[in-house]
Order: sequence, then C-alpha cells, then structure tokens
Amino acid sequence: MQNISDVIEKHLMKLLEECDGIAEIQRSVLSDEFNCVPSQINYVISTRFTEDKGYVVESKRGGGGFIRIQRVKLPDVLTTGDHFFKKMQGRLSQIEAEGIIYQLEKGNHISNREAQVIYSAMSRDVLQIPLPQRDLLRARLLKAMLVALMR
Repeated sequence: MQNISDVIEKHLMKLLEECDGIAEIQRSVLSDEFNCVPSQINYVISTRFTEDKGYVVESKRGGGGFIRIQRVKLPDVLTTGDHFFKKMQGRLSQIEAEGIIYQLEKGNHISNREAQVIYSAMSRDVLQIPLPQRDLLRARLLKAMLVALMR
C-alpha cells in the first residue's frame, strides 16, 4: 500500500504531464481531495519537486493563492553539479556571475549572444542599487534567466 505522499506525488506528476510541464494547484483543494492536511501537500512539494530534480515551484498565498510547479529541462552541468543554482541561492557578485556565464557559454549550454545579453544585465552599471541588495537581485535574475533559457 502506498503512503499518502506517494499518491499525491503521482497525482502532481500526472497533472504536469497533462499540462505540458506546468501545473497550478490550490493547496486547500488538493488537501480536500486527498483528505489530508495542507502541510502534507507542502511536504510533498518541498521534498519531491525541488530544483535539483528539475522543478521550479512558485507560490502565492492568500484567498486566491496557488502553487505553480514547473518542470524545467536543464543541462546536465546544472542538474548534476547543482553548484550554479546553490551559488545563486544567496548573493552573487558581478565577477561570480560572469564566471558562471563564461562556463555555460564555453560548455555550449548558452550561445555567445545569450551570454552577452546576460553579461549586460548582470552589470553593476545596470543594477544600480546598494549592496547587498544588488548581489541578491543579481543572483535571482541570473537564476531566472537560466531557467528560461534551459527550457
């Protein structure tokens, strides 16, 4: 007999297949459907739909809130090593960002043109806000760009 977490995971995987890799759910609706507490849904999503497993999860709280799970196809260098995304969890200096972009370009994971666009967006001349917010924003921007490019 499967436990409830396995059942919920299978259900969400089926939703992702039916919706071309992006599923939006309401936690309360799903918890009612499976007759479990909403924290059980959170547990399944936070442990089984992680970035290192190829998923991006967004949530919006409140009355009309939702959880969006998106399957992303990242190059092996990003999913196996996972060091790029771990690095981008916190702050990212311009030099560190340029190093990541360089490695991705040299590994043929992004084109030269894509690299140039990303280099431009990572510049301290463009991100004219005080530290440490600038490095936090840079990390979030680079992560979002790479997720979009690697789909």
